[in-house]
Amino acid sequence: MTLSQLAEWAKDKERFTTVADWANFCREYLQFAQPEAIQAVIVSTNEHVYNFYQYKEDGNFKITRPLNTDLMIPESEFDAAEGNVMEALKDIRSIAEDMDARRTLNNFVYTCQQTIGATLDSLPSVNTARKLNGDLFEKYIRRILNEIGAETGEGTIQVPIKVEGVEPFTMAYQHDLIVRKDGETKAIGSVKTSSKDRIDKIFIDKFMYNVLTDSLDMPHFAVFLNDVQRAGGNNMRHQKVAQTFLTGHFKGYTIKLNPLDGVYYCDLRPVMKTDEVLKKQISTLDNLLVNDIWKFME
Repeated sequence: MTLSQLAEWAKDKERFTTVADWANFCREYLQFAQPEAIQAVIVSTNEHVYNFYQYKEDGNFKITRPLNTDLMIPESEFDAAEGNVMEALKDIRSIAEDMDARRTLNNFVYTCQQTIGATLDSLPSVNTARKLNGDLFEKYIRRILNEIGAETGEGTIQVPIKVEGVEPFTMAYQHDLIVRKDGETKAIGSVKTSSKDRIDKIFIDKFMYNVLTDSLDMPHFAVFLNDVQRAGGNNMRHQKVAQTFLTGHFKGYTIKLNPLDGVYYCDLRPVMKTDEVLKKQISTLDNLLVNDIWKFME
């Protein structure tokens, strides 16, 4: 399959309806992205685990987003990984103690979504690529949660406004991810490819919900793919990654406003593994799927 064919596929959101659809796309991209089809593979100058692909003329010689080689599953291992993940999704809690299976699950989601993003990076319009990739990641996380047995959707919820214990009216709130059980809203999620320009709203949404409803027990969580972007412009010799995670904002909101009930990444930043506040608040995506989503639905 050619890059232009892959781009047409990635632009058609109707072709992504099941978890297997993301895997099928990923397989085709990995088969395409062989050395002879790529102009260059560029290693980040500051964080060497990240690579960028530069496409040939069929991709307008554009350079992709950073791809974490520690997380990307190679084409030779993809089919086995897919089989393991699809089996795990049938009984996700059965892999609670299997760290290898959990790592594969996290890497699989990362690889599938990043191949879509890298394909869309070949488009002339950066904004179009960003919007499509974000929409597909939201849809992907909802499909995975549905696959493991969680009832999820998107859209608006009617927030009951309480005044002195009375609910005189409701207010509509739009959310990326609504987790329900027997029709009752049990948790509210935000799903974004990056926290860039969005982290403030996620914390404030929880704060406003609690204030408006006089409630403190509605879990609010966030799912992010990663928090790095390409830096270095068009200088081929100085391509690097820049962190888009705002450490100070996150810690400030957590300590002084309200902590979120879960924050999950496929690609953790190093500071998230070492900072004492961040370590308690942020974990990898498998923790949501294996453990926390079930607690939210209790």
